[in-house]
Amino acid sequence: MSVGRINGYSIVSSEEEGLRLSTMHGMNGFGNGKIHTRRKCRNRFCQKEWPVQSFWVIALLHGDLDNPAGDDNFTPCVLQVNGFVAAFLFSIETQSTIGYGYRCVTEECPMAVFMVVFQSIMGCIIDCFMIGAIMAKMARPKKRAQTLLFSHNALIAMRDGKLCLMWRVGNLRKSHIVEAHVRAQLIKPRITDEGEYIPLDQIDINVGFDKGLDRIFLVSPITILHEIDEESPLFGISKQDLETADFEIVVILEGMVEATAMTTQARSSYLASEVLWGHRFEPVLFEEKNVYKVDYSPHFHKTYEVPSTPRCKCQGNGGEQVLSPQHKLVLL
Repeated sequence: MSVGRINGYSIVSSEEEGLRLSTMHGMNGFGNGKIHTRRKCRNRFCQKEWPVQSFWVIALLHGDLDNPAGDDNFTPCVLQVNGFVAAFLFSIETQSTIGYGYRCVTEECPMAVFMVVFQSIMGCIIDCFMIGAIMAKMARPKKRAQTLLFSHNALIAMRDGKLCLMWRVGNLRKSHIVEAHVRAQLIKPRITDEGEYIPLDQIDINVGFDKGLDRIFLVSPITILHEIDEESPLFGISKQDLETADFEIVVILEGMVEATAMTTQARSSYLASEVLWGHRFEPVLFEEKNVYKVDYSPHFHKTYEVPSTPRCKCQGNGGEQVLSPQHKLVLL
């Protein structure tokens, strides 16, 4: 998929376009469906003054601050808490479960016992939120999707005696994508029988769902195939039609990240100008000393021309017909 293309009809935009807010660019325009907003951090649990003030107020109301020397006939709520700094240190020990043994709560004040239990529970909740936020930040599926690679162009060529639409996907990391499967849709404008204009009509492209070919094991780069038959939305298209056609093929790769089991999705798209007729991908998998090696650069995106590819696959009066390169396409 070309990054520098300018097309108001693009469904999946480039990385630079994705950082902007998506807007409707007219009748045939459509954004990437992704709105990036900035949220202001308002974390109330980050402030720890309330437990310190609570222990200090309890000690003040009970009279612990009036007896700093430690009368034998007086039992404080919290031992060795004679000021605000001592209440702060006791709160830190309770929050972090350090427990030096120098300060501790007594049975004199039920409110102090309740505050210790309450702060311990809130400390566990805060730790869970912090660990979850850090893990979610470090293992975001968006970062994993950036390591899933699509070929720059989609190809139309013969495969096993059938005319097929092909594109290549690859995984740049050693970790696997669990339950990986692919989908594809053809986006183009359409006018219904009643005269209604649909600017972005979505037509599903079969990539082997009935046979299970859409579920892939992405251990090495794989070429995804779509057979252009009578049920294909591309049936009847020719090499000349690609020069003036107005459509976009959106390809989607979904799966779960092996480490976190979070669902990730990578998308790309191909305009009609990015579909190469009569080309095949260069091999990227090589065997050296009984070991298979994958060479992503520079072979992953490279293609070579196949002159023997038919010019189109159309429906004639005698049924399905494949036109060879030597035939001329006549549109009646």
